[in-house]
Amino acid sequence: MLDPAFLLLCLVIVAALLFDYINGFHDTANAIATSVSTRALSIKSAITMAAVLNFAGAMVSTKVAATIGKGIVDGPNVTQLVVLAGVSGAIIWNLITWYYGLPSSSSHAIIGGLVGAVIAHTGASTLKWAGLKKILLSLVISPILGTVVGFIFMLIIYWTFRNTAPNGLNRVFRYLQVLSAALMAFSHGMADAQKSMGVITLALVSYGFLNSFTVPWEVMVACATAMALGTAAGGWRIIKTVGHDFVKLQPVHGFCVETASAGVIMGAAAVGMPTSTTHVITSTILGVGLSKRISAVNWKVAYRILGAWLMTIPASAFVSYLTYQALTPVLGQ
Repeated sequence: MLDPAFLLLCLVIVAALLFDYINGFHDTANAIATSVSTRALSIKSAITMAAVLNFAGAMVSTKVAATIGKGIVDGPNVTQLVVLAGVSGAIIWNLITWYYGLPSSSSHAIIGGLVGAVIAHTGASTLKWAGLKKILLSLVISPILGTVVGFIFMLIIYWTFRNTAPNGLNRVFRYLQVLSAALMAFSHGMADAQKSMGVITLALVSYGFLNSFTVPWEVMVACATAMALGTAAGGWRIIKTVGHDFVKLQPVHGFCVETASAGVIMGAAAVGMPTSTTHVITSTILGVGLSKRISAVNWKVAYRILGAWLMTIPASAFVSYLTYQALTPVLGQ
């Protein structure tokens, strides 16, 4: 007879890989929306490139995975059901925001999901508040940093090329934007695939398959592949919101957005700080838009994005809490 605990472990792994797949098509816009918007790349070319570089980026580091897997709750307070409910809550919220074209954060969703499931299982007292503080602080600081870096970088470009005709400038930056989009896609894989790596490794430690929190290479490959496949599936609704509706962009702006965002994301990932690629790139777009003029920003769309940001952690936590309660009678441990 199949071991119930092993069955739950399998369900957790499948759910985590599904989350990575959904993260891929949900967050495809983060890497390629500005390139598609400025016509530097066709949608097909942009998505193919993003998928390949998402995979490559995901194989580079596991520091963020360790932060997610060890920074929210102690291992003894985690069961397979807790992880399954947490990932399920994140998936449901990602699908809701994808349906409505809102670029919400998959990072926030998985963190909120795990928090909600842990609270349902043992209560808030078992959460590692020091670790959560570090995670939440990085998620708050990164979009602020993205706005500032985007604004300053755009001003530097304006000043450097102040005597260049706009048409010629955009023709040059349309080619350069292919490189910046590639860098952004790589950073997306480096930052976001690690969340599922952390979740799966946490489940393997909880099951007893691993004695310590070390991400196996098989987990890295599986998560990188799932995200790459999801990216290849595309995320048309969110591409429109980020690339067209928020701020009207030219190739020079797209280059600035992607380069600045990738720098912030990879810098944070290098020290194990989880960031939201969605937050960073949309805030960088905001900074670039503000460098033009305040009216260049579609504030109605900005408020919708901000609303999705603020709702994500509590909403995914609530969904995960309910999911845990629903699954307990069926799969309870």
